Amino acid sequence: MEQATAPDLALEREIAGHIVTALNLDIAAEEIVPEAPLYGDQLGIDSIDILEIALVMSKQYGVQLKADSADNTAIFASLRALAAYIGEHRSK
Repeated sequence: MEQATAPDLALEREIAGHIVTALNLDIAAEEIVPEAPLYGDQLGIDSIDILEIALVMSKQYGVQLKADSADNTAIFASLRALAAYIGEHRSK
């Protein structure tokens, strides 16, 4: 059984920066709480924004994120979840 690895904080910060830039958010990347939900209240991110994030992550990291994937709820649950997924699946 594989041990859970510690969060990649550098990757989390990098992804947070991409999210802030891609969505033109009025906050600093450091203000995104890694465990907080990406979708909804705190950041005001909606489903269209999630598609934009998926596109940016695909371009930056070579990760294929499909709009109709059943895993999207888990992948985009938080910055930490997204970073963990990208860390495991990145090709760049």
